[in-house]
Amino acid sequence: MRHRKANVKLGRTASHRDAMLRNMVTSLFEYGRIKTTIFKAKAVRPLADRLIGLAKGGKADLSAFRRAAAVITKRAVLDKLFGEAGARFADRSSGYTIMAKVGLRSGDAAPMVILELTGAGQARAAVGGQGRKPKAGAGDRARRVAQSAGKAETAEEKIPAEEAAPIEEAAPPTEETPSAETAAEAEVASEAEAAAEEAEEKDEKTEA
Repeated sequence: MRHRKANVKLGRTASHRDAMLRNMVTSLFEYGRIKTTIFKAKAVRPLADRLIGLAKGGKADLSAFRRAAAVITKRAVLDKLFGEAGARFADRSSGYTIMAKVGLRSGDAAPMVILELTGAGQARAAVGGQGRKPKAGAGDRARRVAQSAGKAETAEEKIPAEEAAPIEEAAPPTEETPSAETAAEAEVASEAEAAAEEAEEKDEKTEA
């Protein structure tokens, strides 16, 4: 029976798991944050809290320094942790890390999280380097939308009235219809021509 076996195996042997956790906690103190699966982050978190608790006493506590040196793989990270953790986490007795979910990993859909030291986004001289830049809030987005709308209205006002007015199309030319007098004159002329032709025919018959 697995009594008092609270640690997770993470699909690795004991030596592989210990080496992986040592590398991950070293990267956490070096860069201030790491991105990993939620199960690995839950395994690294207690180890990071214990190391910060040891480092709060400073290098004067030689026993704590040696115990932390057995876990952290880089001497520069170890010196930085013991030099800055005491001042940074003096007002805290626990809760040295923050874990935020960032979605699923493509491929196997494993839940991913970001494990970050507390205050890494505010303090630039924190353990692990600089933090993240704050994201733009809803107020900032609304302000940008209002500014873009104002610019569009200003551009519309600058358009001259001549260009904005619709262009009237020219009406097609209409054909002139003959008046009633012109039609009557044409009829009289045609009748006169017909009468002259008849008179000529009669004259020709008489001569014959």
